[in-house]
Amino acid sequence: MDPFNSRFILQEKRWLWIDYDKGISIILVGFGHCYGSLLGFGLPMSSYPFFNYFGIFFFGFRMPLFFIVSGLLVGRSLNKKGVGEYIKDRTNNILYPLLVWGFIEITMQVVMSKWWPQLTNTGYVGLKTYSYLIINPDKTGHFWYLNALFFIGALYAFLKSKLKLSSVVQLIIGLGFFSISAYIRTHNLNAGVFNHIFEYYIFFAIGDVISKVMLNEEYRQKYASWKVFFPLMTVFLVMQYFCTKLILAPHPEGMYYIEHKLPFLFLIEALVGCAISINCSFLLQRYKTFTFLRIVGYHSLFVYCMQIVVMVFARLFFLNFLNITYVPALIMLVWASGIVLPIFIYNFCLRYNLWWLFTFKKPVKQVEYLKATNIFSLKNTGPAAEFIDA
Repeated sequence: MDPFNSRFILQEKRWLWIDYDKGISIILVGFGHCYGSLLGFGLPMSSYPFFNYFGIFFFGFRMPLFFIVSGLLVGRSLNKKGVGEYIKDRTNNILYPLLVWGFIEITMQVVMSKWWPQLTNTGYVGLKTYSYLIINPDKTGHFWYLNALFFIGALYAFLKSKLKLSSVVQLIIGLGFFSISAYIRTHNLNAGVFNHIFEYYIFFAIGDVISKVMLNEEYRQKYASWKVFFPLMTVFLVMQYFCTKLILAPHPEGMYYIEHKLPFLFLIEALVGCAISINCSFLLQRYKTFTFLRIVGYHSLFVYCMQIVVMVFARLFFLNFLNITYVPALIMLVWASGIVLPIFIYNFCLRYNLWWLFTFKKPVKQVEYLKATNIFSLKNTGPAAEFIDA
C-alpha cells in the first residue's frame, strides 16, 4: 500500500532540492492556514502564545519562495516549449485548479455562512465573490497566490520571448513594480488583481536571474555546505527575531505590518528567508534525508488548492464531533490533516478518474501507473517499473 504514491514520485527525474524547498514552504503555509482556521471559535488561543509567535516568525518568506522557484524554471520551459505552450501549461496547471477549487471553496462558504454560520468565521460571501478569483483575488483569501502566479508567469514569458527582454531588465521591471506596490500598500490603496502581480513579480525575476547558478550541479555542491548554512542561519534568526518583534507590537495590519507598511524591509526579510530555505533544501538533497518532504513538495500546488477546505472539515470533526478543545492537540491534528489528506485525496482522484478536478489535460502516465499498481491495495502489486522507467 502506497497511498501517497511515493514510489512513483521518488523515481521521477526532477530537481530534488526544489521539491524539498516546496515541501518546507507548504508545511509552513499550512501552519498559517491552520492557526487562522481556529481563530474566532471561542478557543483559548492566546493562552498558547508560542504558536502565534511561530506563525509570525516563519511568515515573511514562505510565499516569495514559491515565486522564486517558479522563476528558476521559466527559461528552460520557454526554450523547450515556446511561449504559447508555456502559457497553455500554466493555464492547465495553475489557472484551471484556481477556478475549480476556488469555485468549490466559495460555494462551501456561501452554504455554510447561510445555513450554519456557527460553524464558520467567514464573512459575507455571495455570487459576486466568484468573480473575485480573477479580478480581486485578495478577497478570496489564499487563492490570490494562484492568480498572481499565473498572471506573473504569463506576463514574464511574453516579455522574455516576444520582446526579448533579458532577465536583468526583467529584474529592473520587477523592482519598479515592487516600488509601485510599496506605494499602494503604504497608502492603503487597492489595485485589485495587480496588488500581488506588482508585489511578487520581482521574486519571479530573481528566480530567472539566478537560475543558471542555482540549477548548476557544481554550484549546488558548494551551496550544500555547512559553511554556508551557519552564517546564513545566524542572519536569518536575527532578521526574523527583529521582524517578529515589530509585528507583535499592536498594529491594525497585524502580521502583514511589515509587508504592507515596511515593504522594502519585507523584501530583505524574504530574500534572507529564501536563501536559508534553499540552502537547507540543498543539504537535504545532499544527505538524502527526510524524503517525505519531497512527497509533500511534489504535491504542494494540490495541497494548497485543497488545504482550506480540508482544514474546515478537519476542524469540524475534531472540535465539534470529537470535542477536542485542547489547543496544542487541535493545532497539530488540523495542521497534519491539511498536509496529509490533500495528498491522499489527489492520488485517490487520479486513481478513480477524477483527475479533472485538478487539470483539464489528463496526466496519462501517472493515471496509468496508479491504475496498474493500485496504490490503495494492501497487496504488493508489481508492474510499476515499466511506468517509472518509461
